[in-house]
Amino acid sequence: MSERDPSAIYIGRKPVMNYVLAVVTQLNQGGFDSCTLKARGRSISTAVDVAEIVRQRFMKDIVELEKIEIGSEELDESDGRTRSVSTIEITLKKK
Repeated sequence: MSERDPSAIYIGRKPVMNYVLAVVTQLNQGGFDSCTLKARGRSISTAVDVAEIVRQRFMKDIVELEKIEIGSEELDESDGRTRSVSTIEITLKKK
């Protein structure tokens, strides 16, 4: 998840609808045929919620789930330890 992808939306702590609007805008006006939601840790559930709201409410019969990739990253703590954080990438594609 270290590379910056112009079609990617990085999920964080904002409200779910902010990300839903970003996805809908990107797919309708951004010139992209697909959009990738990237999240890690506690934001994973928000990314899943965003994908489902877009697919089932806002762009029903327009967008489909292309792929889901899961993984983990090693993060360095300030005290010198490392911890593993789960990651997810959900790619939505226009039909």
